[in-house]
Amino acid sequence: MSSDILQHYTILVEFLGKALGPDYEVVLHDLSSKDFAIAAIANGHISGRKAGGPLTDAALRMLSSKAYETDDFLSNYRGIAPNGHILRSSTMFIRDVENRPIGLLCINFDDWRYKELTEKMLSIIHPESYLEQHPAYTQPLLQRTVEKPALQESPAAITENFSMDIPALMQKIFDDATASLETPVDRLNQFERREIVEQLNEQGLFQLKGAVSFVARKFSCSNATIYRYLSEISA
Repeated sequence: MSSDILQHYTILVEFLGKALGPDYEVVLHDLSSKDFAIAAIANGHISGRKAGGPLTDAALRMLSSKAYETDDFLSNYRGIAPNGHILRSSTMFIRDVENRPIGLLCINFDDWRYKELTEKMLSIIHPESYLEQHPAYTQPLLQRTVEKPALQESPAAITENFSMDIPALMQKIFDDATASLETPVDRLNQFERREIVEQLNEQGLFQLKGAVSFVARKFSCSNATIYRYLSEISA
């Protein structure tokens, strides 16, 4: 870890993890490290990640869009854990003395245990036969908490996915960008490939080491072709 500032945050990660409890995952990313790796993590069982793991697709988009230039933090957006649990996620940008982003402090809250507790309370209050006869009594509550959490509207439609390693992260971003295509990716024409590269660039994919080669393999083209597309996009 290159910054003394981030060293202090490693202690904060451990403290918050213990103070908030096992339903809160606390993560510190070092933006000076390879692929912005996890420098410290508490309660990593929530996402299954460990120190050295990659950042999320949403965090990549934040960096690519330079959200840190207008916001100190982004709070209460939607995350999806590998086990399907819906998380309430927040990210704070850590800056150095020159106001450059050097790290991310992220908190992911998994309220699944509280949803289970709610169901148990309802089963205590009402007979099982009543709940079976009136499914609308419980379903709206569960749907509100699981499918439509009360999350902030800005930035628009943030959904965060957690990957265990860089190849998985790159694959997820690539799959999302090409999901609507009807033509196999290795048979796209030059214009179509350039459009996909532009989308991937907006998602921050090319901030990751090896991303150019990864995309070139997917398109069955050369690295030089991908670099040319990126040059045209930035012109």
